[in-house]
Amino acid sequence: MPKSRTLFGRPQETNLVTVERAISEFRAGRPVLLRDHGELALAFSAELAEGELAQRLDELAQGRAYLVLSAARLRRLGAKNRSETGIFAMPTIDLARIETLALKIDAKVDAPVAPTSPLADAALELARLSLVIPAAVLVPVTAEAVAGEPLVEVTLDAVMAYRATRAASLTIVGRAPVPLEGAPETEFVVFRGGEGLRDQVAIIVGKPDLADAVPVRLHSACLTGDLFGSLKCDCGDQLRETVQWMADNEGGVLLYLDQEGRGNGISNKMRAYRLQSQGWDTYDADEVLGFDLDQRHFDFAATMLKQLGISRVTALTNNPLKVSAIKAAGLEVAATQRVLGRPNVHNVRYLTSKRDRAGHVIDMDALMARAAPKD
Repeated sequence: MPKSRTLFGRPQETNLVTVERAISEFRAGRPVLLRDHGELALAFSAELAEGELAQRLDELAQGRAYLVLSAARLRRLGAKNRSETGIFAMPTIDLARIETLALKIDAKVDAPVAPTSPLADAALELARLSLVIPAAVLVPVTAEAVAGEPLVEVTLDAVMAYRATRAASLTIVGRAPVPLEGAPETEFVVFRGGEGLRDQVAIIVGKPDLADAVPVRLHSACLTGDLFGSLKCDCGDQLRETVQWMADNEGGVLLYLDQEGRGNGISNKMRAYRLQSQGWDTYDADEVLGFDLDQRHFDFAATMLKQLGISRVTALTNNPLKVSAIKAAGLEVAATQRVLGRPNVHNVRYLTSKRDRAGHVIDMDALMARAAPKD
């Protein structure tokens, strides 16, 4: 009889272990062995591909490798009406061509774009989970060809189910009172899980009434704005003013979610900022890098709220995506409330883009009036 569990637990827990090992390998630039039943392929990051490894994999590929790109990147390359990922045949694993197609700003389609495959989609999901550029090289292989190689093997099903599985497995690992300036009665609750190898934090301000609609803000981490006071966004203002408002209004809960750069990661956020400094709009800059409007997931945030005993919320947000995510997770949204930051010459275009392109409910007239000097 086959075993139903391993040292790590039931098959679901074992799948989490293998995916997290695969994320670590992929993020380090090493190939991961993907399995879809009897079909096998080595996947590695296009961004991190290097010469010696690429040469060895090219010998293994025998002309059958291909480059997997996201729909957003393909649109930027000139592939019209792309709503799905696609692949380019790679007769040889040409690092210069990979860099051009995956990373160069002015690159164009240089060959037919073929339909994607389940393994290609899994490779791209692995790239997204690893917070690298969403582009991967895939090399179909046989079990015999890679026998004895020190590879991490993971199934397609495990990769594609990973986010949802992790969201359902969140656990509280620590909590303590942390008095804040202007909000001395505050507790930090740390959860392990969410997007995987990162921790998430709930900040409970005051004593919110859990029997009523609890004021809640889902706040994605912004190192530049929250910590350093960047003028390129309004994140720091929203964070601090929300906490202060909760302290002044009978409490609330702020979820501080490790989803930097709309889920793209800090390195890709800096790449996007570099493009913005050259004149690109925030969303166009992300699309150049292969990202759609927003890569964030909020299902695990709803799990955090449920574990805190919250079932009904007043959502403090300008983003309808967050409201929809809370509702989809089975929580009631009794009301919404806007969260205003301060506009300045550096972030007005960013705020306008969020309103016009991502549907954020932002009253620019009210913001500009707020920023106007007082008599």
